[in-house]
Amino acid sequence: MTDIIARCEAKGLRMTEQRRIVARVVGESEDHPDVEELYARAARLDPRISLATVYRTVKLFEESGILDKLEFGDGRARYEDAERDHHDHLIDVNSGEVIEFVDPEIEALQERIAARLGYRLIGHRLELLGVPITRTGAAKPQKP
Repeated sequence: MTDIIARCEAKGLRMTEQRRIVARVVGESEDHPDVEELYARAARLDPRISLATVYRTVKLFEESGILDKLEFGDGRARYEDAERDHHDHLIDVNSGEVIEFVDPEIEALQERIAARLGYRLIGHRLELLGVPITRTGAAKPQKP
């Protein structure tokens, strides 16, 4: 929370009390909330905060490199702290659950692929879409 506020201040952003609340909510989030969820959490801390203020603040934080915008194909932009430790995502397409993971083999493979193609990898995003496997090994049917 204070880390996000400190980074905002270091970038010269004017930190109003409502922007501080949004920064606090993002900093305390362990999931990948969309703007509406950030608004609901912020409104519990300050009922005077508006949805428009949260939208503007999230946009400002994203443009300033404070937040990363994530789009998992469900039509909702979600957000996380841009300076969280690197991780990839597995999205359960049935429930929308987002599972964070780190796999050294995948990281090494991506580096090798970039090098083979003549590049030095400076970053990446990996998002896997999946459905839970039942005990018989077949995928569960998707929810309508």
